[in-house]
Amino acid sequence: MEIDQIETFLAVVTYGGFHRAAEALHVSQPAVSGRIRALESSLGVALFTRGRATPSLSPAGKTFRPHAEELLRVVARARQAVHEIQPLTGGALRIAAALSVCTYLMPDVMKEYQAAYPKVMVHLRSGNSMQVLKMVLEGEADIGVARSLHHPEVETMTLRDDPLILVGHPAHPMASRQQVHLEEVESWPLIFYDRGSSDWTLSQGLFRRAGLLPNAVLEVETIEAAKRMVERKLGFGFLPQIALTQELRQGKLVAIQIVDAEPLSRNLDVIHPRHRPLAPEAKSLLRLLRTAADTALPVRKRAKRRNDPVK
Repeated sequence: MEIDQIETFLAVVTYGGFHRAAEALHVSQPAVSGRIRALESSLGVALFTRGRATPSLSPAGKTFRPHAEELLRVVARARQAVHEIQPLTGGALRIAAALSVCTYLMPDVMKEYQAAYPKVMVHLRSGNSMQVLKMVLEGEADIGVARSLHHPEVETMTLRDDPLILVGHPAHPMASRQQVHLEEVESWPLIFYDRGSSDWTLSQGLFRRAGLLPNAVLEVETIEAAKRMVERKLGFGFLPQIALTQELRQGKLVAIQIVDAEPLSRNLDVIHPRHRPLAPEAKSLLRLLRTAADTALPVRKRAKRRNDPVK
């Protein structure tokens, strides 16, 4: 049993087929098939049920899957442990991050990081989640920070939840309600951003699943532009929590709970290649990212105080 065989097994499971797994792993389909056959031979069982367009896990495959995942986690921890004994040497640290992360999380993190490690040159690039994943997979970035990033070739660690929150200006007449129904929100003036993005799809899908058509009065390109429009009482917006910390704490915006709709949940994740352990420079940055994520304002706690007078 070899590590690349286990990785290939999990890739087939993740992507639902040998061909897609081969594309994700950047190898040929015969190579994928060969690794799976070798793994099955070493175990003495069939891991997949053949004869279908999409291979499915056999009972043995279902039993083996959690152990395969744990094996890769152990291997990653072993690589990391060996790597961590190396001292910080300066050099460069390459980071790929979502634009919202670059805008709202990284400035404070980088201020602390550069004060602690002035000899490390940091290169920070932004992109959407798939672009961040691509940069990490292709070796253009040492770590990536974005939302809901999963791939068999990367280690994924969730920093925190980063849900989309319906917010408005506290002086807007409709913002006085602590709890509302989605059907009411349908007619409110709504501001959306970045058409086609995962955020846009999530917020639009909330209405579409209920058979409703949101009253979109503005569409802008960025989260920051949408937030500024909401601050000027032009409408309401579904914005990521990471972008709202200061405004909610200072009472410049208020969060409004939709009682009959599921939360628009997302995770803020950090990824790095499974085969390339984090350097000490990257490990140090990760600790600061965790601290910054932990100190973000809990929206649910803020919501309990929404009946406080607006100052």
